[in-house]
Formats: sequence, C-alpha cells, structure tokens
Amino acid sequence: MTAPAPQRPSDAPDGPGAPGASGCTEGPDPAVGAAVQDGAGLAGAVGAGTGRVKPVADRPRISGAVWGALAIVYVLWGSTYLAIRITIETMPTFLSAGSRALTAGLLLLGLVAWRQGPAAVRVTGRQLGSAALVGVLLLTGGNGLVVLGEHSIPSGLAALLVAIVPLWMVLLPVAFGGARPRPAALGGVLLGLAGLAVLSSPAFGGDIAIGGVIAVVAATLTWAAGSFAARRISMPRNAFAASAYQMIAGGIASLLVALGRGEQHGFDPAQVSGRSWLALAYLVVFGSLVAFTAYAWLLQSAPLTLVATYAYVNPVVAVLLGWLVLSEPLTGPILLGGAIVVAAVCLVVSTERRR
Repeated sequence: MTAPAPQRPSDAPDGPGAPGASGCTEGPDPAVGAAVQDGAGLAGAVGAGTGRVKPVADRPRISGAVWGALAIVYVLWGSTYLAIRITIETMPTFLSAGSRALTAGLLLLGLVAWRQGPAAVRVTGRQLGSAALVGVLLLTGGNGLVVLGEHSIPSGLAALLVAIVPLWMVLLPVAFGGARPRPAALGGVLLGLAGLAVLSSPAFGGDIAIGGVIAVVAATLTWAAGSFAARRISMPRNAFAASAYQMIAGGIASLLVALGRGEQHGFDPAQVSGRSWLALAYLVVFGSLVAFTAYAWLLQSAPLTLVATYAYVNPVVAVLLGWLVLSEPLTGPILLGGAIVVAAVCLVVSTERRR
C-alpha cells in the first residue's frame, strides 16, 4: 500500500480517512499549497504548519496546480505496488516494509522539528499511544500484509484488491452504532464484494495463490480499521508530526514482526540487488513523502470528490505498470473484477461525499 492516506483535519480531533489514514495522517494548512505550487517541496510544506480546512467558498477553482498534485498522487501512489514487488525480489517482507516506514517517519519528524521547532513534535503520552496504534494498523497490518501478499500475486491484482478499502469504511461505522449507509452506498458495497469474488476466483482454480489474496484482503481490513480509529481518538495536534509518529511506530512494529519471522537469518544486504535498493528508496521518498505532501495539500485545495478519485485511479495505474514493466498478465478475471471494483468504489465515494 502506499503510505497511509491523510485524514481530513475536520474529521479528526486536531486536524491518510485514511496517509493519517502512506505513511501519514491529517492534512496541513492551506499554506502547503504554495509549497507544492512553486516546487518548494516537502520541507516547505512542513514549514507551513497546520490549520483548519478552508471553507468551500474560499477554495480556488480547479487549477493547474491541483491537476499537477492529482497527477503526482495518481502516478506515485499507483506505482508503489510495482516498487514493492521489485523491492521484495531480493529483500525480506517485513524488513523492507519496516525499513521504509521507519526511515520515512524519522525523515519527516526531523523536517517538522527543523522547520517548525521542537515544540511541533511534542506530544502527550495519550497522543503518542494513539498515533502508535493507528500506525501499527495502517503500516504493519495494512502495508505489511500487502507486501506479504505481493510475494505470491501480481502487483496489479494487489492494487485492485486494496481498492475495496472505501467499501469497508462504509460498513465499519455501522458496526459501531453509526448511521446506516445510503441505499446507493450499500449497493456499491455489494457490487464491490461481487468484484472481489471475481478477482479472487482464479485462486480457487489454483491459478494464483489463495494465501496472497487472503493477506491483501486482511490488509484492507486493518487499513480501514486504522483509518476509522484515527478519526475517533486523540491524535497529535501537528498533522505532520502525527504522520511521522505513525510511520515510526508502524516501522518498529514491522521490524519486530520481521525478527519474529526470522527474516534476519541469512539476510545479507550485500546480496540485495541495485534495483531493489532503488525501489526501496523510491518508496521512502516518493511514495511516503512526496505523494503524501501532494495529497495533504489537495485535501485543502480541491473538492473532496475529486481528491477521492485516487482510490480508483491508483489500481488502474498499478495494473498498467505491472503489465508494462513486469509483464504481469491481464487475465479476464482481473479485467472484469477490476472494472467492477472500480465502479463500486466510484459509486460509494460519490454517494458518501454528498452526505
């Protein structure tokens, strides 16, 4: 998965939904837009601080900067599935996932402290515990299980399975006493489950590994649970600091899982291929930092219905890249099931955003 999807500040106590629901959470303030628009990058965005969401009337029209940021999220987050597949060619599962999250989290935390001062990264014990819980759910459970699944199923299929996360996000509030979803949203969930069945059907015929499908579906559930929890518990006030602590906690937990699985035995960094190192660096810098910055800015600067399109564009990008770069087959179940899932997510997102 990509780094966790930031939450909308207005949806959280202080500020990946989901990066705080890529390694990340709540969105930064509108000033982040200037950093993205003029190319100042992550350091400039972190320096902008945090704030409240602009009223809809004050948000700019869809500009070239918005489309540029969307393109970044579409392509970079869509490409992370391919990068994961290349990384684990010569790297262990949770060692690579944990290294990615921990490195990105430490870099982001350092940038926050440098740009905003030490006070920006101070948190209470309760806030730190909340960020750690969300980070473990999103990154160790979500990201880690996707990496595990990609050992045995194509990266494009993994991305299509991950696309069902918004469907779980409709059902989770109901399980905790929330309002029932609209009929159209419920129809989208049922349609998405049908698409999931089509995508999974080759596993029952032995064409793909059922274990890989189960791992990725389990990842979508833990990702949705982390996103759901992030909206309802006390998180660090600074959006970027919250994201950094999530990535650090998720990274440490993933490394502990790696040790428990014995991934360190026989692992020799000198045997890791150059392309695996490059893919891991790509995941840290572009998947967990650059794309998150663009996504966080979009939450402040573009209609949410437009921003939410990443949920059904990313899988398309992932499938195409897997086919082009790794020659992953475009089978009938993948094309049909993928089309059904994308249509279902589109229906759910468009319905829920009108609430």
